[in-house]
Amino acid sequence: MSRMKVKNQKFRKICMLSIHGYFDPVPELGKIDTGGQVLYVLNIARSLAKDGINVDIYTRWFDPDKKQIETFPDTPNIRIIRIPAGGWEFIPKEKIYHVLPELAKNMIGFINDNSLNYDLFHGHYVDGGIVALEMADAFSRPVYFTAHSLGAWKKQMVGGDPDEMEQKYNFQHRISEELRIFQSVTGQTVTSHEEMAKIEELYHYKPKRVEFIPPGVDVHKFRPLNPGEEEKQLDTKLPDRFIFMASRTSRAKGHDLLLKAYVDVLEEFKDVNLVFCGDIHCQDLEGLKVLSNIKSIVEKNELKEHVKLLGCIPNDLLPVFYRKAEIYVLPARFEPFGMAALEAMACQVPAVISQYASIQENLSNGEDYLKIDPYNTQELSNTIIKLLENEELARKIAKKGRETVVQNFSWEAVAQRFIEFYNQSTG
Repeated sequence: MSRMKVKNQKFRKICMLSIHGYFDPVPELGKIDTGGQVLYVLNIARSLAKDGINVDIYTRWFDPDKKQIETFPDTPNIRIIRIPAGGWEFIPKEKIYHVLPELAKNMIGFINDNSLNYDLFHGHYVDGGIVALEMADAFSRPVYFTAHSLGAWKKQMVGGDPDEMEQKYNFQHRISEELRIFQSVTGQTVTSHEEMAKIEELYHYKPKRVEFIPPGVDVHKFRPLNPGEEEKQLDTKLPDRFIFMASRTSRAKGHDLLLKAYVDVLEEFKDVNLVFCGDIHCQDLEGLKVLSNIKSIVEKNELKEHVKLLGCIPNDLLPVFYRKAEIYVLPARFEPFGMAALEAMACQVPAVISQYASIQENLSNGEDYLKIDPYNTQELSNTIIKLLENEELARKIAKKGRETVVQNFSWEAVAQRFIEFYNQSTG
């Protein structure tokens, strides 16, 4: 559905908080803790800025080579502001809690020292929500929250040894903080109806002011080529035919599940390769385990000539990779967004999406995309094979997918929904 433009008369200056990861005007997607959330915040900010709203995005300053304040040449009313806390070192999001009080204190000091006045604060993810509550209290302003991922839901989905998972993900602390945020904010948004249900089911709490606002896509950038338009040249040599997956190196993303299904696909289509892109030089333990497992499956099944592991792809080149792919697959065990799948669909590429990716509930299975259970290797391989065998079906799915994304998931439409929610929830 398309939405009417909502006139905003209340908010002219918004503070967003996205604390963890590598947050830059042109993000290095695929680096640790740097994925769909970064794109989400950046694109919401850009779309709000088009309506004349000033947006400052606060993040943690851990790299001394980065400027504390970074502006956007094409959008001067957006700034990234980095706040120091915890020393000059990267801290994974699961371990960042101990520096948040210092970050909040330094952020309050920065705002006061620079005489800044925000109309509202909006925290993204649990760490951003924690700091946003401190800001709202210090400056007596409304505070909003978007979880992006729920700790209790992730705990339910990832499996594994409970003690090992608790040590790795710090679930107990995260879940208690998420509940505190839910109970304290002026309003919150969720990216799927299932997420809304999971808050009630797993946290035993029904948010008072909550709005479903799905993630969006830059449909002007992620698009098929126009008639007569030539594709950009790439430095990377890609196979003539390939299945594509763009993701962080995390067990939740399901690289291994796709690889196992690809073995069967290759039996039927020996000229179709598999291309992964992400942080292949990651240093975190989980990422290293995922990469090791990928390489082990490749070696065991003699797939070296058919599977290509790429590093992080610059965001401006991602549309080229999508367009060159025959099929995009999101085989996640757990995926609160599924942004890359929407981008691929916007480029008019047929998408195969896990039933555990929340974005699929906003699409029509068999029309916009094809849904699979990633744990069912046969179902996943058969679905991919069906699209490779049936070019007419693939074209139909791809065309309808593009139409749906343009109509429902443009960032302009998403930003209008935020403005409407901000206005209503403080009315």
